[in-house]
Amino acid sequence: ILSFIGICLNSFLYSSNFFVAKLPEAYAFLNPIVDVMPVIPLFFFLLA
Repeated sequence: ILSFIGICLNSFLYSSNFFVAKLPEAYAFLNPIVDVMPVIPLFFFLLA
């Protein structure tokens, strides 16, 4: 269980790095998805 939490935290930090980075103009329509991405591991943590 602890390793699963570690995986969630690692993926959260990994995706938050993408969250800080700005997308190119061609991918501007993906901005809402990128805004939600850092929250996704928290959903898995709540489901566990």
